[in-house]
Amino acid sequence: MAIATRTTIERSSVIISVFSTTPGIGKTITAINLAAGLAHEGYKVCLADLDLQFGDVLNYLKLSSTRTVAGAQRALLDHPEKFHVHDFLIDYSHEGLNFSILPAPLYVYDAYQTDVELVTDIITKLNFYDFVILDLNSMFSALNLAMLDISAVINYIGVIDFLPALKNYKIGYDTLIRFEYEESKIRLVENRADSQKLIRGEDVEKLLGEPFYHRLPNDYPSVNKSINSGQPLMFAAPDSKLTKSFDELVGLYTNRQPTIQPELSRGSFFSKVKNFFGF
Repeated sequence: MAIATRTTIERSSVIISVFSTTPGIGKTITAINLAAGLAHEGYKVCLADLDLQFGDVLNYLKLSSTRTVAGAQRALLDHPEKFHVHDFLIDYSHEGLNFSILPAPLYVYDAYQTDVELVTDIITKLNFYDFVILDLNSMFSALNLAMLDISAVINYIGVIDFLPALKNYKIGYDTLIRFEYEESKIRLVENRADSQKLIRGEDVEKLLGEPFYHRLPNDYPSVNKSINSGQPLMFAAPDSKLTKSFDELVGLYTNRQPTIQPELSRGSFFSKVKNFFGF
């Protein structure tokens, strides 16, 4: 397994993984808006869609391409001496904003042909970018473990609105710790943090023993505008609270003054949570 033997890879880019243990909680939206926000600040950015079976980055941005990470893998395997990762990237461009995309495979079959070492090599060849954002799928696969290994930051995202979701989030976090990832590089991100729920964020933090790095508000109308228009939130809903929150998250990675977010939920039941986990 990739975790067992770790190697140091020289690179100049900062690799940020967007990871969760639950599908459908805003992982791809987060990855797209991180990429757009960093590009907007003048950084050279590549977004790699490594949700190999169900990658949605191109669909969200209303793009199409036959260039994919699967094609890059075949080219690197067949003709390593001629391989150029640029040949498998496409560009997103809108109103002066530009970032590159390494698309997911077109066919599910290609996801099962993934060679972890080759994909790792492909990602590390993107080191001419300032930031490489990885949109990973929701499992502890061999590929995901390898990508988390080479990431400088792991954005671990969750929607914690009821007990099973909290249990899933905690198990995932504990697994990351057991795999000996440095706690300093795991950034806990709560999505839909101000939605109606019984669980307070501060109670979740007590349970995890770690504060949330950032909380993203619930904003379905803005997300729908973004998806329907095929544009990042900064274009689809520039004045929305979610757009502003993503801007704050980007600022945390670019040394802008961080914004202290207030507690977004009410009503404590920490004792019930402890009982649920057997504490």
